[in-house]
Amino acid sequence: MKFTPRKVNAFLFFKLPAAFFTGVRLQSITNNSAVVKVTHKWVNQNPFKSIFWAVQGMASELSTGILVMKEIDASGKKVSMLVTNMNATFTKKAKGKIRFECNEGELIRETIQKAVNTGEGQTVTVTSEGFNEEGVSVSKFEYEWSLKVKN
Repeated sequence: MKFTPRKVNAFLFFKLPAAFFTGVRLQSITNNSAVVKVTHKWVNQNPFKSIFWAVQGMASELSTGILVMKEIDASGKKVSMLVTNMNATFTKKAKGKIRFECNEGELIRETIQKAVNTGEGQTVTVTSEGFNEEGVSVSKFEYEWSLKVKN
């Protein structure tokens, strides 16, 4: 798959409909970063009229996971990927448009290359931070991805 926002958002519709229908969208992707946005709406809000934590989790996980998928594709190898741990911190109500950024493509690339070179499973911990329209951090997620080359 070519990793463009349009193709990835179509992928969401068919493979991750919960993310798609709550408004999670890939905005941009490069070799080193991915930006995912989500806008506060009735369908994704919590009782406190802000974006439900699980929707923030879907958006933040996508910003890290799409970089992992892109680097696996670039490696030319079959590599399994699985979130083995997650930690989140919430600092402000998520209202309006929130953008989640992961800028750790290089670390992901190095970890996948190490898994390919050694044949051993590897883990990498990457961060996605959510910012509101004023540029203020609303939440921060850390994901531990387990990566293993398939035989």
